[in-house]
Amino acid sequence: MTDLYAPASVHLGPFLIAAPAITASFAGAGGTAAIGALAVAAQVLIGVFHGGLMTANHQAQIVALIVISGLVTSFRYVTDRHRRKLSQVRTVAVAAQEVLLRPLPERIGELRIASLYLAADEEAQIGGDLYAAVRTEGAARLVIGDVRGKGMAAIGDASVLIGAFRGSAYRNLSLPGIVAHMDNAMCWHWHHSAGGERNVLESFVTAVVLDVYDDGPVAGMVNCGHPPPLLLHRGEVATLDVGDPAVPLGLEVLAERDYRVEMFRFEYGDVLVLHTDGVVEARDDSGAFYPLPERLAAWKGGGPQALVDYLHADLLRHTGGVVNDDAAIVVIARCA
Repeated sequence: MTDLYAPASVHLGPFLIAAPAITASFAGAGGTAAIGALAVAAQVLIGVFHGGLMTANHQAQIVALIVISGLVTSFRYVTDRHRRKLSQVRTVAVAAQEVLLRPLPERIGELRIASLYLAADEEAQIGGDLYAAVRTEGAARLVIGDVRGKGMAAIGDASVLIGAFRGSAYRNLSLPGIVAHMDNAMCWHWHHSAGGERNVLESFVTAVVLDVYDDGPVAGMVNCGHPPPLLLHRGEVATLDVGDPAVPLGLEVLAERDYRVEMFRFEYGDVLVLHTDGVVEARDDSGAFYPLPERLAAWKGGGPQALVDYLHADLLRHTGGVVNDDAAIVVIARCA
């Protein structure tokens, strides 16, 4: 409209090309094409109004506007198509990852449970960390673990371990028995997936397997080279170290007798925090590790989900909103 009333020597029509270009930044291909058509119509109207529609200058401007509008619309169409395909792929990936790492039940018997998973890969929902829970005869059994490495290989290894853990639940194996079964499954997996050749120093899983018994305020634990859980008892935080930790899973084939169960009290009102090293090794700008025991001691109280939310927000605040390694937390509370 400005160009219609501007002097004939002033040409503002070429600026019309900005209309479809700007539209493509926020609208789809259809909207970009519509704005491009309106810009061409406006350029023709300007030529008619100034009586120079058939001049080489106006014709060149119209042709250039048509060509550029067409190109911008085409680029926008291709971009939209790629985004739709990417969205479909992400939807399938999220569904597959949720099948692998199923959400933990909010309640198993006397236990209330909440969990958190932070994947280092922005495009993934999970990575090499894992957790799962099943019911066994007289106890709730949980596992939390960390596969060495990242990416699809780590996710595949995690799926094997979770499959071994879940698949053996119906057999009512002892706690050392399930750990030995998981260890053998990982050894078999790496032996066959790598054509019989693997570097044991690069292929292993740290894990804590836990039985919380129904008939008393006690729990049993086998720790295979994993960061020890933390127990919050009457406002005091204790680290559940074991006297004889087992080697990480997959380093060597071990039998049930090679694993020792550590017992500890887990009373009503207690809170147990299982975690992976991605939590305690998360650093702030100064390089300081995340002080999980201190932050847990500062918690004001509430249910497991409230504690997970508190640790989630606090961890991201500590790291500036970005985690460089997969991190998982499972909070368990015994309640009536």
